[in-house]
Amino acid sequence: MRVLHHMEDGRLDPIIARFDTVEFVCVPRQGDIPEGASGDVLLTIPRGYPNLAELLDRGVEWVHVTSTGIDGFPLELLGDRVMTCSRGASAIGISEWCLAMMLAFEKDLPNVWLNRPPERWFTADLGALYGKTLGLIGLGGIGTAVARRALAFDMLVLALRRTAVPSPLVGVEIATSLDELLERSDHVVVAAPATAATHHLLDADALAKAKPGAHIINIARGDLINQDALRAALDRGHIARASLDTVEPEPLPEGHWLYDHPQVRLSAHVSWCMPESWDFLMAPFADNLQRRLNGQPLAGIVDPGEEY
Repeated sequence: MRVLHHMEDGRLDPIIARFDTVEFVCVPRQGDIPEGASGDVLLTIPRGYPNLAELLDRGVEWVHVTSTGIDGFPLELLGDRVMTCSRGASAIGISEWCLAMMLAFEKDLPNVWLNRPPERWFTADLGALYGKTLGLIGLGGIGTAVARRALAFDMLVLALRRTAVPSPLVGVEIATSLDELLERSDHVVVAAPATAATHHLLDADALAKAKPGAHIINIARGDLINQDALRAALDRGHIARASLDTVEPEPLPEGHWLYDHPQVRLSAHVSWCMPESWDFLMAPFADNLQRRLNGQPLAGIVDPGEEY
């Protein structure tokens, strides 16, 4: 078996050492593909490869995308090939980031730190996660990880999911609608995938129904939120804060209003980062590679026709 990939920095070395009967062929991210480079498997990321069509035609039968989302992958090129991805592999890092953003909001960090004597000691106007309601838009691997940690803080957790199935966690209430979730939630975490159905899911109408003073956290994709509508809601104080790890477009151009708005906390799509993040992202691929070698069905196959 031969695997085509783009990783030129040694990140694949542990996988290569583990699967010594598999040939791994590194191909350039763009430009000419070496003559004779072919493979049964393509290990890639969902965007940024202009030579993807040619790579797929080099004998590829199975594509694995090393990310949670596949919205950047040109699915029209997939044909009858099988696709898997690393959905949920970043759940630990992202869920910790979400809790950090909620705690920073409630505990007024970093404003509470001192660099001079304060006007008063022993008291401050700080909030708490205890007793607050967390609204999760999406209850997949990431949403579930956020819920688990929020429950440990004695938060009330309300979730909206695409399919009408029970929560995988005891203590998580399933919302009947987006309006209900927004009306009840103090903190809203956007954890749904980017699809035609979720584009600008949080628009002006939706944000107007949010609980006054709500905190919006986006760790999904930037286009789930209408950023113009968000700006208006922030400016009038209806939304108290937006903590955004993902925006539209990415990278965000210099001078964009999101950099300077006092009620926005912006990070560069890094919520997934942690020391073991690459190992977690590669684990689903390694598991499926072993399955393929053993003649077993692949796990976590993506259905390109399904709304994720």
